[in-house]
Amino acid sequence: MWDASERTLYSMIAFLFIETLLELYLTMRQIRVYKQSKTVPKELKHVMNDVTFEKARVYGLDKAYYDIFKMILCDIVILQLELYFGFMAIVWTRSVEISTNIGLNPKSEIHVGCLFALLLNAIGVLKDMPFKIYGTFVLEEKHGFNKQTAGFFVKDQIKAFLVSQTLTIPIAAVFIYIVQIGGQLFFVWLWAFVAVVTLVLITIYPVYIAPIFDKFRPLEDGELKQSIHALADSVKFPLGQLFVVEGSKRSAHSNAYFTGLFGVKRIVLFDTLLVNKGLPEDDPSLTESDKGKGCKNEEVLAVLAHELGHWKLGHVSKNIVIVQVQMFLIFLAFSQLFTYGPLYEAIGLPVGEKPILIGFIVIMMYVLAPYNTMISFAMTVISRKFEYQADAFAQELGYAKDLGNALVKLQLDNLGFPVYDWMYSAWNHSHPTVLQRLDRLKSYTQGKEQPHKPKSQ
Repeated sequence: MWDASERTLYSMIAFLFIETLLELYLTMRQIRVYKQSKTVPKELKHVMNDVTFEKARVYGLDKAYYDIFKMILCDIVILQLELYFGFMAIVWTRSVEISTNIGLNPKSEIHVGCLFALLLNAIGVLKDMPFKIYGTFVLEEKHGFNKQTAGFFVKDQIKAFLVSQTLTIPIAAVFIYIVQIGGQLFFVWLWAFVAVVTLVLITIYPVYIAPIFDKFRPLEDGELKQSIHALADSVKFPLGQLFVVEGSKRSAHSNAYFTGLFGVKRIVLFDTLLVNKGLPEDDPSLTESDKGKGCKNEEVLAVLAHELGHWKLGHVSKNIVIVQVQMFLIFLAFSQLFTYGPLYEAIGLPVGEKPILIGFIVIMMYVLAPYNTMISFAMTVISRKFEYQADAFAQELGYAKDLGNALVKLQLDNLGFPVYDWMYSAWNHSHPTVLQRLDRLKSYTQGKEQPHKPKSQ
């Protein structure tokens, strides 16, 4: 019979394997939809031609096949082998050896833990790099979305790694220290520490971190800027600054968002959201493929009305509260399980050796995997509900038609496929499909007098 460590190991492996099989099954269901869908849905026939529909279908099919390959290789082969042969234990042992050679204290769990975090992150980046390169320069390039040069990509990856380590290593050190000195209620102090760090990062990210990776410029004075301020004033949104981010240097996909937890906030528009990237039609930087793409001013306002709906309805605050509750429960579970010896023996550590950082990683990623899966699905359900509510908010401001047009235009520009298997979509999509949202917007407006939009001053 298996001992406790073997039962622990095989239980983790079994659940991860079953979860991956579920993901594969759902993806295969969607692949069947891609293969069987040959005509444009009747709701989109007036805006989507057969050529665009076919491009979107092939793009979706290519991404689905890539997802299957990645799941089989990473989640079934590599991950299972890492668990079985004790990959984390090997990295920990190597961290102890290296700490001796570079002048760190091998008996200090903080010193070794920080080095372990660095090595684990570096190995993770190296493992993921071939997939990033393929996804960017083969898959996205093939379908016309990649805008990155090799040099831009390399610099981007280096900056991302350095920023990540600058944040991760100090947090890991404090994490270990709190567990060591926190007593029986250390999980409360851990939760408070992580909550503060999370709020600080949310606050400083748009101001200090995001500009490291992308160039931001103030939105030019004009009708759109005046209209956005009028829209913000109409819902009492404390708008401070309006920026356009040059996302087109990275990708042709579009987006918009607002940032700031307290007081004055900023709205950020991707240049790909705006017609001609927000530039004059004769601007020399515009390529032929860029011209004409993007949303008209009214459509941009509709997208922002949707985003402001998330703020007005408290979705951002609710999500933060939900995440903090989940973190508290995870830390509580960690406090009850991290002294369990077979947990560490299961991933290859000697009897009696219980590194805090490894204990947390194993518990959070593997032991709590069933719980995480259920919570992830629940959050997807909540997110889809929030999206419908934000659409309804935009409709109440008079933007139902423009929002519908914007959703369709973004769908076309991003080569989003409009038809999805219901089970695949329910499990994977945090947003309802474009057809579902259009149908809901139609139901909002039936029998209702359209409200007046806020006018710019």
